[in-house]
Amino acid sequence: MKFKQFLQTCIHKIKSFFRKLREHPYSKKALSAWKTGKIQQSSRIGYDVIWNIVLFFLIIGVIGAFFAGGVGAGYFASLVKDEPIRDYENMEQNIYNYEETSSLYFANDKYIGDVRSDLYRQEVTLKNVSEDLKNAVIATEDEYFNEHNGIVPKAIVRALVQQATNAPMQSGGSTLTQQLVKNQILTNEVSFERKAKEILIAMRLERFFDKNEILEAYLNVVPYGRDASGGNIAGIQTAAQGIFGIDASEVNLAQAAYLAGLPQSPSYYTPFKNSGGLKGEEGIQPGLNRMKSVLERMHEAGYITKSQFENALSYDITTDFTDESPSPVEKYPYLTVMAQQRAKGIIQEHLAKEDGYTMEDLQNDDKLMEDYAIRADRALRQNGYDIHTTIDKKTHDTFQKIVQNYEHFGPDWTGYVTDEETGEKKKITQPIQTGGILIENKTGRIIGFVGGRNFNKDSQFNFAFQSKRSNGSTMKPILTYAPAFEQGVIQPGTPIADVRKTYSTPSGGYTPHNYGGGYHGIVPARKALYNSYNIPAIKIYDKIRGKDPVSEFLEPMGITSIRDNEYTHLSLGIGGTTDGVSVEENVNAFATFANQGKFVDAHLIEQITDKEGNVIFEYNPDPVDVFSPQTAYLTVDVMRDVIDRGTATYLQSQLKYNHVDWAGKTGTSQNYKDAWFVGVNPNVSMGVWIGYRKGKNIRCPSCSLSYSQRNEKLWAQLVNAASDINPELMAPEQKFERPGGIVTRSYCAISGKLPSDLCKEAGLIKTDIFNAKYVPTEKDDSLIRGSYVIVDGKAVLAAENTPKEFVEGDGITFNPEFLKRKGYDQLNDPSTLFPSTNRKAWEKIGLPQSDVSNKVVENDGKKPSAPGAVKASGSKLTWNQSSSSDVVGYRIYQAKRPNSSFRLIGNTTGTKFTFTDKKAVYRVKAVDYFGLESAASKEVLVGDFSKSENEKSGHSNNAAEGNQQNENTNKNSGSEKQ
Repeated sequence: MKFKQFLQTCIHKIKSFFRKLREHPYSKKALSAWKTGKIQQSSRIGYDVIWNIVLFFLIIGVIGAFFAGGVGAGYFASLVKDEPIRDYENMEQNIYNYEETSSLYFANDKYIGDVRSDLYRQEVTLKNVSEDLKNAVIATEDEYFNEHNGIVPKAIVRALVQQATNAPMQSGGSTLTQQLVKNQILTNEVSFERKAKEILIAMRLERFFDKNEILEAYLNVVPYGRDASGGNIAGIQTAAQGIFGIDASEVNLAQAAYLAGLPQSPSYYTPFKNSGGLKGEEGIQPGLNRMKSVLERMHEAGYITKSQFENALSYDITTDFTDESPSPVEKYPYLTVMAQQRAKGIIQEHLAKEDGYTMEDLQNDDKLMEDYAIRADRALRQNGYDIHTTIDKKTHDTFQKIVQNYEHFGPDWTGYVTDEETGEKKKITQPIQTGGILIENKTGRIIGFVGGRNFNKDSQFNFAFQSKRSNGSTMKPILTYAPAFEQGVIQPGTPIADVRKTYSTPSGGYTPHNYGGGYHGIVPARKALYNSYNIPAIKIYDKIRGKDPVSEFLEPMGITSIRDNEYTHLSLGIGGTTDGVSVEENVNAFATFANQGKFVDAHLIEQITDKEGNVIFEYNPDPVDVFSPQTAYLTVDVMRDVIDRGTATYLQSQLKYNHVDWAGKTGTSQNYKDAWFVGVNPNVSMGVWIGYRKGKNIRCPSCSLSYSQRNEKLWAQLVNAASDINPELMAPEQKFERPGGIVTRSYCAISGKLPSDLCKEAGLIKTDIFNAKYVPTEKDDSLIRGSYVIVDGKAVLAAENTPKEFVEGDGITFNPEFLKRKGYDQLNDPSTLFPSTNRKAWEKIGLPQSDVSNKVVENDGKKPSAPGAVKASGSKLTWNQSSSSDVVGYRIYQAKRPNSSFRLIGNTTGTKFTFTDKKAVYRVKAVDYFGLESAASKEVLVGDFSKSENEKSGHSNNAAEGNQQNENTNKNSGSEKQ
């Protein structure tokens, strides 16, 4: 409003005053007397004198008024000379730029609470504020609100007089418009300059905004003291909720009057203490008195009737005060803290992006990162974001109750640990902790989680998201088996020898051991995984580690905590890590198998909107191809056996919904410090970890359940409860879908190749599923028939034509070439290759001597040389060995008398033979590798023959005593059977 308009308003007020004065009864009588001339006649001289005096002062007054007005206008102009002329956009931005608390929500828009802040405020539109409340505010704060143009001059004058005379302030001089300007554009400074600017801006504000816009802004700005929890509150909606537990649209007349009276002195009139909770009776009374004053003003202004006034006065508003309730951080500590952290990170990236920066820019500039972190934290607490999480309220609430009531965690641990800051030993007592998380596979939504057993006692540490622990054998599927399946190095049926092996390392030697000790012989990869054997896993990882499976598979699944110098460590293949992984990371990686090999990043924040409803963030799944669908299915199929017949069979007795197609993996870290179980079904993935925060052995001899069962039982209780709440999601009827490219094939259990006749004869054919790309194409060569023969003092593989009577073994034996190729020839005891399963069939396979040679015997086509110096002594026949190098044995022939026909009576690989016939003629022939016989040796007569027979034959007699069998027949010499 310009000064000219202000002056016109003053003149109008003066004219109105004189008009009312003229119409007064006494004024009319005096005027009537004046008109009759009585007064003039009786007091002509007095009248002239008085009139001249009055006229003089009127002239002086008018001149003085103009002079004072000019001086005042000039002074006013000097006070506001530096105030810029504000346009609509500038003023709109200022009056609506009030701090508003960000709010957190469960999934499906269920309210959690507000982000922890120094001031809580929730915006509301005027249409959602009750009429009684609007009227109460106007009647109390600005009775001429609907008529004035931003200021009320007489109120300003009255306030100035009261201030100049130091009189008590009966009412303020500021309109609602001025108060809005003071709060949102100017400051609370007490000065004429600030007041002059306030008046100027208030009049300008009224030109741009209507009364409803001004009133709405005012109601969202004004402070209202504290809520039941002791938090500072501002804005009428937050006040209604914080004091009465209802919306601003629902307040009754008495409640409206109470709220409208608070802004005059919020901390004095509020019914709640700074620390939370209701004040005493004496502390509440000022607010009640203030409420009565507001009702009186409403009645005087005509907003309420006398009856409404009296009813409101008699209303007991103290019964409406809301009870002290825990803040969101107190009720959902793990959730609210983690949601705020995740939201802060998202907002940080959003603010940086608005300024043209990427997160990579921030990561490369510590100062920039810190700056945007501070800005994001401020924005989170002041910008009124609505933060929508993925958490299902009912599931999450149930998870917390289960953990609080779970009885099988195990005992607390008391002992000495090293203080990380001082390095000194200190005695502590710590409970077994837990962390768990439930993720929807296809979307990555975190449906619920367990952050720990007690937020405050756990130093506000979240074991589901923050704790990094060795994941033990749960690493095997994601880093070892699945990558090996993907690369075709193994398939589920691939045989692997679980036998002792020592690896050379820079620090010496590494000899891995199995959980529980012992070895298991040749087992399929499937069995090695579902029984969680360490040695086969390390052998597999040793084959693939040169291809960097960490970068190719593990990191794309969100596990980025593996250090560069750990990649080549064999123990990494079984979960031996320096830093470890979080429960979130581990479960998220497993979900990849349920997603047909596609990784979907798990997320806690679904959407963030600003206070205008604009979406600044919305999670959109961006699947990353990590494994082929075939590899994912093979891994899932093997992990089914973990529950069906492996290390997690205990779960079968614990699961309520037995039809669900679950697959999973147990895990134990070194020294039994951690126990894991991660399970997946077609819809969700769930993982649970238990362990001490300061890693200590969690085994408990006195507990009714093993450490692994204690963890699995907790997992089952969480899954059963979540399935009761949402059976369609948690307990689907459908099974894991088998993709194309998966085929069933038979293979030899020794080599993994196509079955040979000998493998079939041995009863060692097995069947499993394969990726069609990697089905076996070669026939098994692990077995041979005929075993070996001794040639020139050395064991040599028998050939097809090698005489069978000289071959050692049971007819089927390991192929030494196969043993050498697999490195099994280095075993001290080859029988350790025999597994416990189907052991009888394995034991029928002969084990060749350790000195079996792969030497190839050349066929010279010649008969071997005959043995020499044959003689009989007693019941034994002896001779010298043949001079030929390819002889494998000797055949012994007998005749009843000289010059009669000979028949074969025995054979031996040695140079001795025990005979039984005490009267006979004997001779020996050498037999070579290819079955050729030598010429007969010189004949030897044993027993008494007639002279004529001897003379005819030319033989001499050699007495001998009969014995029974050839003592030199080698029966599996040098071999062992188990």
